[in-house]
Amino acid sequence: NSTATSSSNFAPVDEIGGSIEILQIEGEIPKDFPEGVYIRNGSNPLFGALHSTVSVFGESSEIWVEGEGMLHALYFTKTGSASSWSVSYDNRYVQSETLKIEQDRQKPCFLPAIEGDSAAIIVAYILNYLRFGKVNKNITNTNVFEHAGRVYAVAESHQPQEICIQNLETGNTWDIGGEWDRPFTAHPKVAPGSGELVIFGSDAKKPFLVVGVVSDDGTKLKHKVDLKLNRSTLCHDIGVTLKYNIIIDIPLTIDIGRLTTGGQLIEFEKEGYARIGIMPRYGDAESVMWFDVEPFCMFHLINCFEEGCCSRPPFGRLRHTRAKIKQTRNTP
Repeated sequence: NSTATSSSNFAPVDEIGGSIEILQIEGEIPKDFPEGVYIRNGSNPLFGALHSTVSVFGESSEIWVEGEGMLHALYFTKTGSASSWSVSYDNRYVQSETLKIEQDRQKPCFLPAIEGDSAAIIVAYILNYLRFGKVNKNITNTNVFEHAGRVYAVAESHQPQEICIQNLETGNTWDIGGEWDRPFTAHPKVAPGSGELVIFGSDAKKPFLVVGVVSDDGTKLKHKVDLKLNRSTLCHDIGVTLKYNIIIDIPLTIDIGRLTTGGQLIEFEKEGYARIGIMPRYGDAESVMWFDVEPFCMFHLINCFEEGCCSRPPFGRLRHTRAKIKQTRNTP
């Protein structure tokens, strides 16, 4: 069944089949604007909509962020004088392994396995794994980032896939020479000064949170450490300063075992704990300085910096007591 979140302004769009020039532009492109390409990655459900299933086990539904990743690109090219521009647009699905499966079969194949009745989600896990070797699709729909001259599309549940910025073709999966065999954050951060890429992988099974440092040329995983958390937390972002990584451990948890007692896979444990960790760039689990804070829900860190001998993480914080977030509030 289709869901209502796929209508109106949220409706998915089709691939246009190649770059087209934009002939009508409102306003003016600044003369000193750089040539190049702007690429956006976002959820664009295949087959026209997000879906839900109903069976004797109950109902399960895809959530808003589960549409397949589609890249939208705007190309800015100067055509002569400094004020003369050519702007073109292209779009294309990220060709993940699971998208190819469904395109080949011309129908949705994976059962929704995140939100819904617990029994239905458990059954979806089992059937998806038996049929395809995966419990969820690789949607690759959250971000686009560049490192060492290569561009990647990524969602935090899987590893990044390289993309060609000229035509948006999908290349190989990036596992850092086979050294990274787990989920990969959608928001890696470039370390100031060194140019290294700070990454992490959050998983529903142990090890729950692993942090890594990739060399500035992208060829080597220089550091990889299990932070030995005792729960799977929905850790979506990481902060970096000159010397430190900023780790968020919040009570928005992912617990497969909770499904067996009728609970939800993702749940805000309002009686749980929250803490912020300051980790030396190449530290281990024992080196993290943890600071207990009031339980809260947060997804992104911005503008982390060091002052004197200390690291300070200002951030936009989402203060809620459940996982369904409806509004945001910024605090210093």
